[in-house]
Amino acid sequence: MTKKSSTIPSTSLSFEDTKIAFASKDNFQLKKSYWIFATMNQNWLVNLGTFFIKLFLFLHFPIKKIIKSTIFAQFCGGETIDGCESTIQELEKAKIGTILDYSVEGEESEKSFQKTKEEILKTIRKSAENPAIPFAVFKVTGIFKAELLEKAQTEVELNEEEQELFDHSKEILVEICELAHQLKVRLFIDAEESWIQTTIDHLTYEMMERFNHETAIIYNTFQMYRHDMLANLKAAVETAQEKNYYLGVKLVRGAYLEKERQKAHEDEYSEPLHVSKEDTDRDYDLGVELCLKNVERVHFCMGTHNEASCLRLCDAMNALEIPSNHPNIYFAQLLGMSDNISYNLAASGYNVAKYVPYGPVDAVMPYLFRRAEENSSIAGQTSREFALLQKEVNRRNNA
Repeated sequence: MTKKSSTIPSTSLSFEDTKIAFASKDNFQLKKSYWIFATMNQNWLVNLGTFFIKLFLFLHFPIKKIIKSTIFAQFCGGETIDGCESTIQELEKAKIGTILDYSVEGEESEKSFQKTKEEILKTIRKSAENPAIPFAVFKVTGIFKAELLEKAQTEVELNEEEQELFDHSKEILVEICELAHQLKVRLFIDAEESWIQTTIDHLTYEMMERFNHETAIIYNTFQMYRHDMLANLKAAVETAQEKNYYLGVKLVRGAYLEKERQKAHEDEYSEPLHVSKEDTDRDYDLGVELCLKNVERVHFCMGTHNEASCLRLCDAMNALEIPSNHPNIYFAQLLGMSDNISYNLAASGYNVAKYVPYGPVDAVMPYLFRRAEENSSIAGQTSREFALLQKEVNRRNNA
């Protein structure tokens, strides 16, 4: 990405400028996005569409071309890293970085673990050679069996075969982190469900202690919809200070709301989540404040589609006279969503990146189904996207 001059953020930043937000879309692309979000704005249509897509894929109906030209094109960069090149270049024109995310989910064979490892290593190498790709990312369940992560978290002793599998996966984790360290590529380790997250945390902090002594290479993800997460973040900052390494932090609100509630209900334990969204928002913003206060020690990325939280950070940076392009502070949103945030932030000189999922169409369908369900469960998110697209369609029609 083109290096920007140090500038103090402007307090006049607005996320209502749809001309900037959708400048990269021609009229056809804009209207296609408009109709996709018009459909997603109806929960019953999302549920019905998801059901029939699953059914048609199961029955091997020839619908992949339709999927690829609609929902896949909206939320994914391509089927391969090379297939994402046009997306990477398009984002770079707007001074927005790309985070390549191999989004194949739910496969737990040794063959799939090796495939995931190779893809992650490719994304790290790609990032090292292209400054428009500021981070790499992966999920620990892409290389570990979830069952073993959960068993380790409950401190149940693994049998000999399980321990060998766990140790083998850990070797893969070390190999991935070593390459990121060697090539100086920042690496996000994504958050997952609470019943495996503590194990993921322990593995991630072990990697930080090993590889984050010169700068933040390994980043952990904090889901602030958990009521214990602000305390966990504070403890992580203190530990990094004590052990003298840099803490990499990605702050999100949380992506597994329905699964967390269902599991807590089925297993009869207290939900680890905040009771209200207001509590989540409060802890999220307090987490951002904590990171900003320790910005020389804590390198952080604010992964959010929440406009108020983004503006709050921009205002805080302005008040502290922190340059908008401070290298330790990033904003990130998902491809195909919240372009009004991403493009307007980038236009004002902030460091911004888009998560760009990729993978074979049929293999990333679980990701796309989850994305549709999450959008439906986030109050007002899809309606907001639809309203902004409608506003830009009207603006162009009247121009």
